[in-house]
Amino acid sequence: MIMNHPAQTALGADTLAWWKSSYSSEQGACVEVAHAPQGRMAVRDSKVHAGPHLLVDTHAFTALVAGLVTGTV
Repeated sequence: MIMNHPAQTALGADTLAWWKSSYSSEQGACVEVAHAPQGRMAVRDSKVHAGPHLLVDTHAFTALVAGLVTGTV
């Protein structure tokens, strides 16, 4: 995992197309995700758009989501 990777920081998180789950409530306790360059997913706090974001490999992110859905994580 890479936090605020220099290449990603230069790109700017504001240039990514962020989204959150349709299951998210309006309470604001959500994360947003975006496809990032080099086969990565960017993850950030939905309340802090200008804050740091976490970059993870797309395959690792997919495995995490699958584990959350099946209850194995």
